[in-house]
Amino acid sequence: MNSTVTCELHVRLVVSSESSLPIPASLRYDTADPYAVQAAFHTGDEDTVDWVFARESLAEGLHRPTGIGDVQIWPSRSHGMDVVCIALASEEGEALLHAPAKVLESFLRRTDAAVPPGTEGGHLNLDQELSRFLAES
Repeated sequence: MNSTVTCELHVRLVVSSESSLPIPASLRYDTADPYAVQAAFHTGDEDTVDWVFARESLAEGLHRPTGIGDVQIWPSRSHGMDVVCIALASEEGEALLHAPAKVLESFLRRTDAAVPPGTEGGHLNLDQELSRFLAES
């Protein structure tokens, strides 16, 4: 049986060294896709920017820099608070986000309870995934 873990939070979009904007965000973890965390950043009334992160990268980014290329994650402090910096890059542009570390830690603990790290492979239905992949080709 598949289950999901969700989290609503506010991240800060860093505009400059002195300025940032609050952005509502949603995190979603589905045990049917046990390696991934889906993130939706709400940039307007109906607009969202969607990203998919490796759950392992988010967890590692709580403690040390991780990632290369279009997603980089590292721990930091901002305004006296522990944050996780998430740098995103795409053809459309780049963004630096600060997410509250405590909120991410809590979310990741709940994902670990749903699928303990290292057991993700046992939660995949390879026949179903292969059929879906072949149907999309």
